[in-house]
Amino acid sequence: MSATTHKIWLLAGETSGDELGAKLIKALRHFNPDLKFYGVGGTKMQEQGMEILFPMQDLAVMGLVEVLPKIHMLSNRLNQAAQDIQLKQPDVVVTIDSPGFSLRLLKKIADLHIPRVHYVAPQVWAWHESRVKKFPGLWEKLLCLLPFEKSFFAKHGLDSAFVGHPILETDVHHGNGQQFRKEHQVPETAPVLLLMPGSRRSELPKLMPVFKQTLVLLKRQLHDVVAVIPTSPLAKEHVEHTVQDWPIKPIIIHDQQDKYNAYAAANAALTKSGTTTLELALAKVPMIVTYRVNPITAMIARRMIKVPYVCMLNLLANKEVVPELLQEDCNPAHLTATLLGLLTDPQKAKAQQDAFTEIMHQLSGPNNELPSRVAAKEILGMING
Repeated sequence: MSATTHKIWLLAGETSGDELGAKLIKALRHFNPDLKFYGVGGTKMQEQGMEILFPMQDLAVMGLVEVLPKIHMLSNRLNQAAQDIQLKQPDVVVTIDSPGFSLRLLKKIADLHIPRVHYVAPQVWAWHESRVKKFPGLWEKLLCLLPFEKSFFAKHGLDSAFVGHPILETDVHHGNGQQFRKEHQVPETAPVLLLMPGSRRSELPKLMPVFKQTLVLLKRQLHDVVAVIPTSPLAKEHVEHTVQDWPIKPIIIHDQQDKYNAYAAANAALTKSGTTTLELALAKVPMIVTYRVNPITAMIARRMIKVPYVCMLNLLANKEVVPELLQEDCNPAHLTATLLGLLTDPQKAKAQQDAFTEIMHQLSGPNNELPSRVAAKEILGMING
């Protein structure tokens, strides 16, 4: 590929998108070191040399009710992003996940006739399939992370490419559990439980109180259990403040390698649904998936969801490999009882771990090439024609 200088404008609206965007920038530079990057992202994309327009945190809102107070600010950010794209005139615009904001932006810049790529297919196969009708004309290329999505969108006349899942590019399964226990003074025999409440401002207040009470109940049964909360830059301050009044203090970690070491040391995890489930599966950590949103949001969601599971691992396996305790079931008593089973019954843990191996194989990209490089080739193909 030529080393001609081109401009690429990217948008990521949350932590997982920032990580995906950083990998993509690195892969794009592998093929063309002279590329210039602009847009909206987090610290990881900024570290890869992208010029940031405004803080990614402004877009990290989830839930039908939770977004209402933010509508004016989000509208302003949408206009700001569109104006910046018009000013920069990039060779291609790449929006990463965050469909609520991304798809509005893609529509808004349609008249600029700049090639548009959406990376991470909207999960309309899980919600109202009829929403697919709104997609034609929004992008020139759709990049999918999941193997079944290409055929789903083809059924609706939308061209897409399966690039593989970026989780396979991480070192999440190369942690050192002994090092973690030594550095944090965790006894060799103590069960380690990961608590993963997410990073969105709308998630943490709903899950952290439940996790607090669950830990209290669990400690009565497993006296030596040690809780660990890996946090992202978005969640660090809130998590540290929240646990100040917890009667049992969890270990809070921020460093990525420390997180991977914690995965290696962990006996189980209590996690929100989302990308973290794939991380944990790759690291072979048995888990329970939980989630809680505003009751009105939950009521609407239940009417709309068209798939039998919310956890991606269960969807890929087409069966419940991982217990899902959602909404009303996301309560301390239920979570504690299920965690006890996972922490004290080796067969339950092994059944999950065996299933994880098969699931991860499905996520490999074409020819086992790095997913980010497959995605980069698709994007550069649009620039170079």
